[in-house]
Amino acid sequence: MSLGILFKPTGGEALHLTQLPATGYVPEHSPPGTSVYKFSVNLSASLAPVVPGFPWIVNRSPLTEAFRVNGLSGTDFEVVTTGEEQLDFETGPTVFDLQIYVKDEVGVTDLQVLTVQVTDVNEPPEFYGTLAQGLNLYIPERANPGFIYQVEAFDPEDTGQSMPLSYFLISPSNNFRLSANGTLFSTTELDFEAGHKSFHLVVEVRDSGGLKASTMLQVTIVNINDETPFFTSQKRVYSIPEELSPGTIVANITAEDPDDHGLPGHLLYSITTARGYFVINQLTGTILVAQRIDRDAGELRQNPTVSLEVLVKDRPSRGQENRIQITFLVEDINDNPATCTKATFSVMVTESAANGTLLLDLSKFCFDDDSEAPNNQFNFTTPSGVGSSHRFLQDPAGSGKIVLVGDLDCENLSNLAAGNRYTVTIQVQDVAPPYYKSNIRIFILTSPEDEFSLLFERPTYVFNVSETRPARTRVGRVRAMDDDSPRSRIEYSIITGGASLRYPSVFWIHPRTGELQLVTKVDYETTSLYTLRIQATNGEDTSSVTVTVNILGENDERPVCTPNSYFLAIPVNLKVGTNIQNFKLTCTDLDSSPRSFRYTIGPGNINSHFTFSPNAGSNVTRLLLASHFDYEGGLDKIWDYKLLVYVTDDNLLSSRRKAAALVQTGTVTLSIKVIPHPTTIITTTPRPRITYQIHRENTYSPSAWYVPFIVTLGSMLLLGVLVSLIIVLAKTIYRHCPCKTGKDKKPPAKTRDTKKTKREAVVETIQMSTIFDGEAVDPVTAKIYEFNSKTGARKWKNPQPQMLAWPEPSSRGAIAAPSRVAAGEGPGRPRSTKEGAGPRIKERAEDAGQGTVSGDGKPRTPKNRNPALQSRAPPEPHAGK
Repeated sequence: MSLGILFKPTGGEALHLTQLPATGYVPEHSPPGTSVYKFSVNLSASLAPVVPGFPWIVNRSPLTEAFRVNGLSGTDFEVVTTGEEQLDFETGPTVFDLQIYVKDEVGVTDLQVLTVQVTDVNEPPEFYGTLAQGLNLYIPERANPGFIYQVEAFDPEDTGQSMPLSYFLISPSNNFRLSANGTLFSTTELDFEAGHKSFHLVVEVRDSGGLKASTMLQVTIVNINDETPFFTSQKRVYSIPEELSPGTIVANITAEDPDDHGLPGHLLYSITTARGYFVINQLTGTILVAQRIDRDAGELRQNPTVSLEVLVKDRPSRGQENRIQITFLVEDINDNPATCTKATFSVMVTESAANGTLLLDLSKFCFDDDSEAPNNQFNFTTPSGVGSSHRFLQDPAGSGKIVLVGDLDCENLSNLAAGNRYTVTIQVQDVAPPYYKSNIRIFILTSPEDEFSLLFERPTYVFNVSETRPARTRVGRVRAMDDDSPRSRIEYSIITGGASLRYPSVFWIHPRTGELQLVTKVDYETTSLYTLRIQATNGEDTSSVTVTVNILGENDERPVCTPNSYFLAIPVNLKVGTNIQNFKLTCTDLDSSPRSFRYTIGPGNINSHFTFSPNAGSNVTRLLLASHFDYEGGLDKIWDYKLLVYVTDDNLLSSRRKAAALVQTGTVTLSIKVIPHPTTIITTTPRPRITYQIHRENTYSPSAWYVPFIVTLGSMLLLGVLVSLIIVLAKTIYRHCPCKTGKDKKPPAKTRDTKKTKREAVVETIQMSTIFDGEAVDPVTAKIYEFNSKTGARKWKNPQPQMLAWPEPSSRGAIAAPSRVAAGEGPGRPRSTKEGAGPRIKERAEDAGQGTVSGDGKPRTPKNRNPALQSRAPPEPHAGK
């Protein structure tokens, strides 16, 4: 596609390209920088130079990067090839249209077209593929003469392959011939051993124009394997020691192949037998150890010979081969130390064993795995160990037989110091180098025998414990002994005794220490003595002993009286010293004498009207009236008595002993009601008013903390709901209320036919008997009213009903507001207003200081009232108010 760009010259005399448009010629396959066409630039009248970079090719048809413009001088230029694209007459475009654009520094431009034609050039013939770089040909020796290879070439100018090419063999040879069409033949049979190993041939091809090209053929004669290899090593039997490291060279087998002329590297070696002790290097014939060779294990222990068959080949397959037998004799070495089945032995010997007793024969447990003497022979060293030299011996020496030669009595002090445990160390050692040694430890433990009986330290035990002691109290300790050594663990247990009505046993004994403890609290009054049978055992012997536990009585029981509570009613005029209703207390105490009781009356015996007789030293006492009642004189005011009687069992104790002794106290509750005499008249002073005062007291319990929390939370939630309802109600009233404020309400229009509806406003007046201690003048009506300075209640001074002078409705339709009758004011008259007169106007409380009360809460009197309000005329009614 061709793209044309038109440029309009500017300025005076136009800038233009000379020698253009024109046609340039360039041969195909021209190298980069080949000149195609030269041209010049005539400058404009301003003589402004050409802008650097111009002229340049702005358009190419067809599109190509094969050309560019080079500057020769300020006005001379040439088009050259770039080398970026190959110009081929046979395969590519042959004509290119190049648009050359030039511009000077004042902006004057010009555009011309240069046509470039690619000319054909005669090219030499070329070989196909890699044949041009040469070719290696291989021919087996002794092959029949004949065809070897077909040489092929082509002429780039002859696209139809119609013009024949001629082939020539430049390097003459008696063994090869090349035909005119490029076929290479061998003329003789080639023998590798005769010295015909390779040939260098130069082949040339020519076209009809005499152009030519050549290449080289390397013909190599391949040797044929026709000779059998033979072994050159003469040794067939090898002696090697066992336990050689893998990779150790043990033999080197060599062979030769007549076809290789003394080059053994062409032979391949292998071992045909299945035994895997050895491997052979297939290139060198070196035999190496492949795995561990143990003379003392497996088949080598019986037959220490290994036979191999070595095979040599001159090629991996279908070649010539030969075989040879190789034998290896494996020699034994002392590589195994004498070992025993265990490294440690434990021997148990009774303490009464006799001297000369065989304890252990190590020769039955030790062995040497070496297969031949003296490598498999060993002996034992002399036993050693602290304290063992005079107790144990090896007899005979080196035999490994350990015998007893000393005393092992467990009760012997020297044996006790050793713990009746002995450690003997002995070594088992090879008799051949390198004299391997192994340590053997023998632990000899003396087994004690039961020579002494298990006995308690005492024949019987007696312990005392107070009945007031709590559970887990230590009662005592029993101990059993066994003179046998070592000491065995003794365990204690209660086999009989110690039972109570509630517990199978009130005692517990520690199984290790023999300490006797209480399981629960004991009661002297129930059981005062326990007899226990305690057993001790050490696994072999058993012994038992009787233990007596005496319970020591303590004053731990409270006095119990009958009745425990009682209600009595007595007349107010009961004679002093009288046994009240023949009431008596009968008290008992399980651990106190009847003469130990003492009776006292605690809180409630107001004015000490009551007493007991006798008040101490007896278990029976009676309630007496100690003093008469005085209700008329005001000394006595209560009629119901609640007495708390304390019964203490310390009457027989001295003052000094009472401080340290354990004293118990019982209680009796008596309720006594004093009945007024039927003739007694209870008079009261009449009072004008009876005031009942109710006193309530809330008692807070810390355990009921959640009650105030729930009440407070519920109150807050209820208050929130009420506030929400009030807000919703106010919004609803505001949204639906037809009333408007004075600002929003328009004056009503006067109409002739407007009907007025009468409405009555009923005001309920509550009249209370209140004392009015002040007077004041109402600023609105100028009337005098009375007020109470404490409650703020008001009333008109004139008891007759007074009508306010209602002003006539103004043009706005408003009327003056009547005064409001508050609670506590004087009687008022119901007032009614007409519908057209507007709503009632409230009393001007703001201007009058709320009418009765000042800002500090005091009632407004003529002294503290604002003077300006007193002289103010009634305000003019305002519409909407």
